[in-house]
Parts: sequence; structure tokens; C-alpha cells
Amino acid sequence: MIEFRIVRAGGLPPYAQLVNQVKEALRMGWIAPGDRLPTVREVVTSAAVNANTVAKAYRELALLGLVEARPGAGTYVAATLGSVDAATMVRLRGQLVRWLEACRNAGLEPDDIQALINSVAPGGRAEGGAA
Repeated sequence: MIEFRIVRAGGLPPYAQLVNQVKEALRMGWIAPGDRLPTVREVVTSAAVNANTVAKAYRELALLGLVEARPGAGTYVAATLGSVDAATMVRLRGQLVRWLEACRNAGLEPDDIQALINSVAPGGRAEGGAA
């Protein structure tokens, strides 16, 4: 089952963090259609957020068609995200972890690493070139 973590220092509202964490778990294959999400009460206790925050996140996920509330039974995953199988995501995640370690070992700061990613991400600058 997914465990939510809320970052208070960031600018992203807690409900949006919950939504993003469910989406990430779906893309990574950590949760799948049919899985039950934690109850509102469980999330309130574990993540120290207001019940209305959790309810808002679950409503947004339902509007996106990703979860469905079953009265008296809980909230269940109804759909998945991504088109790559979970094994591929796990392999690529491992490669990314090693790449990030190499970046840190080379002395790069988080902003340097983000600049590298942005330079090759869709909409970023062309690889190896300056604009």
C-alpha cells in the first residue's frame, strides 16, 4: 500500500502532493487497478494532514478517472498511467539512481543536475548545444 509523505517546506499544496504521489506510484507500477488506497483516517494519521486535504486529493483523482470511491469499502485504484511495464521502470530507475550518484560525486549541485535534465528533456535545449 502507498505511504504518503508531505513536504511542508515546498510550495506545492499538500493535496497536490498526495495526487502527484498516487500518479507516480501508478507510473512506477507500485499500485495497480484494484488496489485500495489508505483510508482518509489512515492518511491523516500517517501524513499529519487534515481530512479535508485527503478528501480533496481523492476527489481530484476520481475526477481524473484514476480512483473510485466505494461506499463503505474505501477508495480503489481504477486505472493506471504510463505505457511502460513495471520491470522496465524499475530498471530505468536504477540507472537513474546511479546517474544521480555520479552527478553528486562529480560535485554537481541540485540546480546543476536539473539544468542537465532540462537540457535534454522535451522542450529543452538540444543536446550538446547552446542556444
